[in-house]
Order: sequence, then C-alpha cells, then structure tokens
Amino acid sequence: MNFHNLEIKKPNGDLLKMNDFNGKLLLIVNTATKCGLSPQFKGLELLHQSHKDKGLVILGTPCSQFMNQEPETNLSVEMACEINFGVTFQLTEKIDVNGKNQHPIYRYLKNKKGGLFSNKIKWNFTKFLISQDGKVLKRYSPITTPKRIEIDILKYLKR
Repeated sequence: MNFHNLEIKKPNGDLLKMNDFNGKLLLIVNTATKCGLSPQFKGLELLHQSHKDKGLVILGTPCSQFMNQEPETNLSVEMACEINFGVTFQLTEKIDVNGKNQHPIYRYLKNKKGGLFSNKIKWNFTKFLISQDGKVLKRYSPITTPKRIEIDILKYLKR
C-alpha cells in the first residue's frame, strides 16, 4: 500500500485523493474544536499561511473519539473552525482514528510510525508529517505545538 493511493472525504462529501498531494509536504492532524489543545488551530493556520506557497499542505481530520470534543457535524465543522480559529487549511469529514472503524489513512499512518508504548492515537492533535513522495517522516504528540514542528517543516521543504 502506498500513501498516495489513499482517499478521504471533505466535509461536503467530495473525495480528496492523497495522490493530489504528491510532491507536497503534508501535515495531518486529528482535530477537535472543543479540546483544550484547540488553540493549536491558530499555530497550524500560521504554518499553513507561512509555507503553503513553498509546498506545505495541512490536513485537519476532525475526530470525536476523545471525550466527544468535536460536536460539530460535517456540515458545520469548517465554519466553526474558520469563525473560532481563523482556519483556512483543508479539513476532512469527521472520522475515527482508532478502533474497528478507524479511517484507512490512520491505519496506514500508525503502522508506519507507532507511538510510545502502542500505535494507538492517544488524544486530539496527534500529528504526522508525510514527505513529498508519501513517506511518513515523523509522528508528533498532541502537546507538540505547531511552532516546534516548523523546524522539521523547513528542513523537509528544502529537500
């Protein structure tokens, strides 16, 4: 299985193919608007604005598996993120990142970069950095801020 063969839906139901990001550096983040870590949306948006023209794509994957902290629907999540956090980067439909209904993208990411003690996603705002050719480069914990990831982003954008 190749990362670029995977797909996910946008909140409106349109298909988003990972092959569309071939040649781009991709940061995938499981998000939740009512999480204590939701201020990271602003840092993610800053990364997006600062580096999108250099080849960075940020993909937010809303998930409500952690204390139901994503109450928004597929229809309202984009508006809530834009109004509350200024988000303009691409969001997807709400998905599961763990369990029997986990999205195939997260099954793939977790198999390539496991976490400490297990592959399971432990909380909102776990992040994965994927290279321009679809290799999973790094996994970041929920408390790793977007600002701390920027050094890796700059390094991989220069390659």
